[in-house]
Amino acid sequence: MNLFAIFKNNTLLFLLLLCGKSFGYQAPDTLALTLDNAIATALKNSYEIEIAKNNVESNTILNNYGVAGGLPVVAANASNTEQVTQVNQRLNDGTVINRNAAAGNNTQANLTVGLLLYNGKRVVSTKKRLAEQQFQSVEVLNSQVQNTIALVMTSYYDVVRQLSYLNTLRASIQASEKRLEILQVRKEAGMANNADIFQAEIDLNTLNQTLQDQMMVAQVAKAELLRVLTLDPKSAVTIRDTITVDNNLQLQTILERLTLNADVKAADHQIKINELIVRETAALRYPTVRLNTSYNYSRNQVAAGLTLLNRSVGPNAGLTLVVPIYNGSAYKRQKQVAEINTTNATLQRNMVLRDYNAGVVKMYETYLSSLQQLETQKRNFALSKQLLDLTLQRFQLIQATIIDVREAQRSFEDAGYRMINLNYAAKAAEIELKRLSNTLQ
Repeated sequence: MNLFAIFKNNTLLFLLLLCGKSFGYQAPDTLALTLDNAIATALKNSYEIEIAKNNVESNTILNNYGVAGGLPVVAANASNTEQVTQVNQRLNDGTVINRNAAAGNNTQANLTVGLLLYNGKRVVSTKKRLAEQQFQSVEVLNSQVQNTIALVMTSYYDVVRQLSYLNTLRASIQASEKRLEILQVRKEAGMANNADIFQAEIDLNTLNQTLQDQMMVAQVAKAELLRVLTLDPKSAVTIRDTITVDNNLQLQTILERLTLNADVKAADHQIKINELIVRETAALRYPTVRLNTSYNYSRNQVAAGLTLLNRSVGPNAGLTLVVPIYNGSAYKRQKQVAEINTTNATLQRNMVLRDYNAGVVKMYETYLSSLQQLETQKRNFALSKQLLDLTLQRFQLIQATIIDVREAQRSFEDAGYRMINLNYAAKAAEIELKRLSNTLQ
């Protein structure tokens, strides 16, 4: 029997059934998880994305001329007052009016409309700022989507990595079982001693313990993936996948696309927002012209007195001009602070771009180094498989010692671990580079 059939054609087949005796949990249903449906689930369930969506909706609602102060303001007012008064009046014709507890009523109602005609284009600047805030929130949402996809992919392939460790250990355990079987046959023939059998059993038990430890690590990785997906961490999951790395990433292309990164674009919007705040603040020093119109109704009635009923109804209109003359230079100082904030926003944008440029260069070096080492390590892994097969055959023919078999097993395990780690490192670097260049799909 070929001990390494599971590695045929360099394809790794991974199976995770985190239920039953292995983890003390029995789940009635098992979720067959692929990368695509993992990403779809995360995008659907992510609280962070939901918050970002709500922020987009809020800023979309606020992006309105009414919020900016450019639409008319209409208000209706009404009041009714009942009163009881003592009237004591003496007129110039000698008439005397003297009455206690005279009832009176005063009713007022009006409909007013105020329309801003000019305020130094402050409304225009405010409306543009609200639009920029909406665009910025969209970029923040895009950034959160990219970050979520990257996190899901990294967590998903980490589970695949841990499962591939399990397969390496299982293949090594099969070799240990084969070695123990050969020794038991030799003992029956009087050609082996108990010491070799005891050592083989110890090695087999050690590998089984290592397998249990690795199953625990796989369980932890699976729980972290389910947390990212916002699913029950006790869910049973089956994953059948391989780690395939995109070998065609180019450094210059990624660097050129950094300006399309959602975080950089959000920083660009922040600069525009601060520039518009400067304009808004500067407009406070300009005159304000407002058109005011109203339709008024007034009725005043008393039971005694010179005027028993006074009623008036009608419209009116007028212009209001407010010219700021002096307010302790508050507006001037506010504008100066707004200009400083604009400069800081520009510096922050440059900092983000600087850090992302450096991050891309460093991550690309990791990406290239991992790919280069991976090719060599794949050859080493294939050689270690052949060596272990050959050593077991020689051991069966009493041409190799138990130490030779153990060394071949150790070489096989080490080569498998290094190959898996390099493959995962290259994939993680690829994911990060695509996240920074805003090309994760």
